Amino acid sequence: MSYIPVIGLEIHAELLTNSKIFCSCSAEFGGEQNTRCCPGCSSMPGTLPVLNQTAVKYAIKAGLAMNCDINKFSVFDRKNYFYPDLPKAYQISQLYFPICVNGNIPINIDGKEKNIRLNRIHIEEDAGKLMHDDFNGVSLIDFNRGGIPLIEIVTEPDINSSEEAKAFVEQVSLLLQYTGVCSCKMEQGALRCDVNISLMKSTDTEFGTRVEIKNLNSLKSIVRAIEYEIKRQARLLDNGDRVVQETRRFNDNHGDTKSMRSKEDAHDYRYFPDPDIPQVNLSDEDLEAIRAELPELPNKRLERYINEYDLSKTDAQIIVNQKTVSDFYDETLKEYNNPKSVSNFVIVELLRRVNLGEISMDNLPFSAKDFATLIEMADTDKVSKNDAKKILRLMIETGKSSLDIAKENGFLIVSDMSKVDEIITMVLSENAEAVEQYKNGETKVFGFLMGQCTKKLKGVCTPKVIKETLEAKLK
Repeated sequence: MSYIPVIGLEIHAELLTNSKIFCSCSAEFGGEQNTRCCPGCSSMPGTLPVLNQTAVKYAIKAGLAMNCDINKFSVFDRKNYFYPDLPKAYQISQLYFPICVNGNIPINIDGKEKNIRLNRIHIEEDAGKLMHDDFNGVSLIDFNRGGIPLIEIVTEPDINSSEEAKAFVEQVSLLLQYTGVCSCKMEQGALRCDVNISLMKSTDTEFGTRVEIKNLNSLKSIVRAIEYEIKRQARLLDNGDRVVQETRRFNDNHGDTKSMRSKEDAHDYRYFPDPDIPQVNLSDEDLEAIRAELPELPNKRLERYINEYDLSKTDAQIIVNQKTVSDFYDETLKEYNNPKSVSNFVIVELLRRVNLGEISMDNLPFSAKDFATLIEMADTDKVSKNDAKKILRLMIETGKSSLDIAKENGFLIVSDMSKVDEIITMVLSENAEAVEQYKNGETKVFGFLMGQCTKKLKGVCTPKVIKETLEAKLK
């Protein structure tokens, strides 16, 4: 039987603040276990939270980028539950008055645009991290992550496939990176996703029983978990069985989900306003000041690249899809204003080396200015296109400037036409038999003659000039 998947996502994004949300401990990823925590974020009795205002500003930026309404009045609540990595037995979060509500994010699947509605974005603190030692049969806790500021982005159940879910998470990640509020490094846990999924028939008027899959930390896992869960629930329904409301965990190695705990009865978190944290009050002036700090967002950059720079939609999308690439492209254009040429070199040469793992956009060993110089040299025939590729490789390996590398390796073309004429005349004289063959209609020998000339004229002129001059002399 055919079923319609009904999917909602809860995305947890760690905010890129320097310090934690309620204390001054470093919020940087990593560090030796339990070295980036204090009595406050490890929940010692008698400590009091002090709200990080930058975390609030970042949450508002995310909300504005995602077309949310920003609440001028919001409150922090205590969400009470016991778990070892939350020793105070409650998490500070927002339930009744979250910082952002409503909102929507458009996604594009096979050329069709669809709006995914957001229910809310709220701020909360992260818990510590449990590390299980199966060999010794113990679990250890690292509190370095405890107290890192998070936003939770909660969608409406508007998603109907794994492809839509993937596209939505990619758009969220892109917006968070462009606004500068989250690194979105899923491998570091900076972006994590819970999936709520149920199935319904086209004739049903109500959603089916919902299952939650917790803590998915890669796009591949999100897609695989959704596709497995759709098949699992469909099999149950086809056999006349009932889908149980529960929380499940996805096993990356096996590609399946396993039950963690039943949710037959809603858990009572006994929310109530945190008495230690003052309410957040925002004025129109506050919101306008934050809105003014927003950078140009991906959809606007895409329009600019297509309409102003005349890039193809495909090329523009490739550049926009990574903020570091888009920023570097814009910086390069400030030095050499040739949008199409720079776009081609970025996509074909630079990103190829990034994809091969030779280089990272986060830590380029050369500046946009030096990169622009390289492209301009290739465009103005100061170096050949092939040599420009070699120069880029040497820039990556040595960190030297493009001009210095071109000079040191004899890649610079001097365009000495008298030398060109002299060398080509000499090559034709030395290869009289090949010349005669060419004149008798055996045009394939042109490649041989061209090769001989190119070898002797390296650094003197471009292959184009050699070809034109050789053809003229052979006529």
